[in-house]
Amino acid sequence: MWLQEDLREAVKVLEKGGVLLYPTDTIWGLGCDALNERAIAKVYKIKERDPQKPCIVLMSDIDMLKEYVISIHPRVETLLSLHERPLTIVYPEVEKIPDALRGPQGKVAIRVARDGFCRALIKAFGKPIVSTSANHAGKPHPNGFGEISSQIIKKADYVVKFRQSEHNTGLPSVVATYNFKGHLEFLRS
Repeated sequence: MWLQEDLREAVKVLEKGGVLLYPTDTIWGLGCDALNERAIAKVYKIKERDPQKPCIVLMSDIDMLKEYVISIHPRVETLLSLHERPLTIVYPEVEKIPDALRGPQGKVAIRVARDGFCRALIKAFGKPIVSTSANHAGKPHPNGFGEISSQIIKKADYVVKFRQSEHNTGLPSVVATYNFKGHLEFLRS
């Protein structure tokens, strides 16, 4: 089980607008307060990512999701609870999420975290967090902590200790979107 100290330190960094290097429910990621535009800009700078390419937002549960997504089609809510792999949904109508995380037409990619550490982190922080793979833009995502570039590690304000010794072959999440009738389109599987 993760260390409570690790969780407390990660939350302190998020509260100060810092950037985390942390294990997600898919792969190791860079993250920050999803409502803090300065923190989001730091993530883009560390990753050397084009600011026109929005990052994913992680939420702790469906209740938090409902605070930010204006309308969730019931079919999508069912899919979130039943899908085998972590599932990111691109929502057409959201509120309170900064422009830096919005794609074309204001859409936002959001995933309800399944991993216990991620859920506990987001709940303890009380707000959604950014999630993007812990690699430089255009490079392969790391399959474990040992594959993360030393430059990325050095630039993070806090590196979570939990799961550093594990080598996972996690895959990025499945990404889907839907229309007002609830018809799904899978963008990445």
